[in-house]
Amino acid sequence: MTPDSAAPGDATSGNTIPGSMIPGSMIPGEVTPAEATPGEAPPGEVIPGEVIPGEMLLASEAATDSDVRQEARQGARQRELGRFLQAHRERVPGLPREQVAVASGLQPVWYTWLEQGRVQASEEVVEAVARTLRLDADARRHALALVGSPARTSPRQPQQPQQSLRPQRPPQPPQPPQTRTVTRLLRPVLESWLTSPALLLDHRFDIIGWNDAYAALWTDPGLLDERRRNLVYLLITSRLLATTLHEWESVTKDLLAQFHGQFHDQSGDERDDERIREIFTLLEAERAELRPWWESQSAREFTTRTVTVNTATVGEIRLVLSLFRPMDDPDSGILLQTPVSHTDRTRIRQLIELPARWVGNDRARGFYDQ
Repeated sequence: MTPDSAAPGDATSGNTIPGSMIPGSMIPGEVTPAEATPGEAPPGEVIPGEVIPGEMLLASEAATDSDVRQEARQGARQRELGRFLQAHRERVPGLPREQVAVASGLQPVWYTWLEQGRVQASEEVVEAVARTLRLDADARRHALALVGSPARTSPRQPQQPQQSLRPQRPPQPPQPPQTRTVTRLLRPVLESWLTSPALLLDHRFDIIGWNDAYAALWTDPGLLDERRRNLVYLLITSRLLATTLHEWESVTKDLLAQFHGQFHDQSGDERDDERIREIFTLLEAERAELRPWWESQSAREFTTRTVTVNTATVGEIRLVLSLFRPMDDPDSGILLQTPVSHTDRTRIRQLIELPARWVGNDRARGFYDQ
């Protein structure tokens, strides 16, 4: 081809048009198709707005893909939370899901789904389960983070006493000055009996104090409404006491005889006392068939004895049951249940370490009925 016959834009033999490429040569920095990764520009070169075929997404499709990824992350967090809660529950041998569910105010089936990662939990649910499982501050923060709710108390908190991990007690009624003094002075005594369930009673057998060991064995009296927070009422109406305390009938009748004698000595006729009439009215409505028990006029001192409690979780526990009255306040009394042996003390300790054991679900009357 002569220069005169060359087509416009063609290079003559041995010459190149500036910017053109000789066959088989490469532009510096160019990546061959075999080396380029799909969906990205060659190194050092970005073509504005270019999308590799096969990777093109419409705006709506991109939004859908983002939702899918978000749902996948949420599902992963749900499954992790379920495994986390299950692991903490299984640290207590033999603790069933149903018991944790009831103690947390949840349906057993729903709680099963929660451990399986099939449902999304709210912050309130996680807080309730954390209290039931006695999660420490770090574990609680982790569980809340898995539902996207940081713990409100982000700084590390000092470990709280066992009792604070139980369900929040309802506020107790105002007490007379003398009763408040006795309660304040004797509460440390009750708490010092780490494995001996104990109650502090006034002269009407109203429960004005208790320790963790009692709450673990017999359920927290604070879960009862104020009118029913009375030992006479509990002895007669509690199905938990009736079904687990082998000597329930004799203990109940003897404590009633102590109650009658003590009240008559200090206050006169029971029927003249508004509070006692209220208790008897409740008993009449709920256990009328046992009326002869509380109407009996037998009056005698309660004597120390050994009793046996058959628990559903740790087996049989033998206790020495005693009733003491402080010398400086004979209106008050302490009902003490002392483990007979090392085995019995160990079983009480195991109960204390379990999540709070609620029996029944009637919030109006408390958690004593099965």
